[in-house]
Amino acid sequence: MGYDKTKQGEGGIVTYYFKTEGLSVGYHKKPIIKDIEIGLEKGEILTLIGPNGAGKSTVLKSIAKQLAIIAGTIYLDEQSVESMSGTELSQNMAVVLTEKLRTEMMTCEDVVATGRYPYTGRFGILSESDRKVVKEAMELVHVTAIKDQDFTRISDGQRQRVMLARAICQEPEIIILDEPTSYLDVKYKLEFLSILQEMRKKKGLTVIMSLHELELAERVSDKILCIDGKCVDRFGKPEEVFEQGYISKLFSIASGSFDEENGSMELEPAKGEAKVFVIAGGGTGRNVYRRLQRQGIPFIAGVLPQNDLDYPVARALATDLIATEAFEPITEEHMQEARKKLTSCNKIICCKETFGTLEQANLELLKFAKESGKEIEMNC
Repeated sequence: MGYDKTKQGEGGIVTYYFKTEGLSVGYHKKPIIKDIEIGLEKGEILTLIGPNGAGKSTVLKSIAKQLAIIAGTIYLDEQSVESMSGTELSQNMAVVLTEKLRTEMMTCEDVVATGRYPYTGRFGILSESDRKVVKEAMELVHVTAIKDQDFTRISDGQRQRVMLARAICQEPEIIILDEPTSYLDVKYKLEFLSILQEMRKKKGLTVIMSLHELELAERVSDKILCIDGKCVDRFGKPEEVFEQGYISKLFSIASGSFDEENGSMELEPAKGEAKVFVIAGGGTGRNVYRRLQRQGIPFIAGVLPQNDLDYPVARALATDLIATEAFEPITEEHMQEARKKLTSCNKIICCKETFGTLEQANLELLKFAKESGKEIEMNC
């Protein structure tokens, strides 16, 4: 069943700006992904996630009319995309895919300016207003400094930003992006996504994109579409999708772990009997846990509340973990378990120099280790 053109929202009737009904996509009339049902309000950001080869690019190309759809309908502002002319579609939708643009003797500014062709007529002559749009788009994504450089001689990261400027030049209502952050460093990843958020706020830009960076997808998206290679496995808000254990299932993670609650990925814990006990808390232990994992040294961690910054990494990497419920005190039962496991270890690593009011039990644990004559490494 497809989406209705409208739905009842918190503020009354909400109209979907973009939606699909019974959409099936693939190649040579053979469907890869069937029955794709999406409904987006104007200005929402949708991110496609899933394993490599699952069909994310195929879905994006089909939405952009670069691949013929096998079944179903795509609507843009209640008009079928199939019924739109090339010019009409270009004035409403901009596309930035992973394929590199073929250019000959074109500067970066020349490439950006091609985004105005849907508005320039058959001769492609830019007006002053067109040139102003080009200038503003380049300034927005910070590529003005390279405007006179040969497009083929810039870095992949620069090329990605130039292509975004080109898409912005089209002044679209919706933009399709395939892995737009793949070649960007951390600074430009955040900048790139911030620009998209700013444009959706100021201009009501609707964004449909695929991302590999799950932590970014969770933070930037209004909706998430999960594709597993056969069908749409889930579609909804990030908090509806990123449930504990789901991402590991979607990506068939067999080695290591992904924590949906904080977006952290960890490698497999070291195997064997633990002879090291780590006392930490408040984020002081994460680097030690990872160092021990890299060195192949199994360890025990504790005592940690489940809301502690160290807890997610300890849960992923420790051979054994002594933990309390969030916001609950460390009980004598926890202490007995901790003292017993600490006694079985040869070495204690303490990551705390001072202990807060709620950490006095761990201070007592450190004193117990000293009195037991254990080797103690202060890693403060």
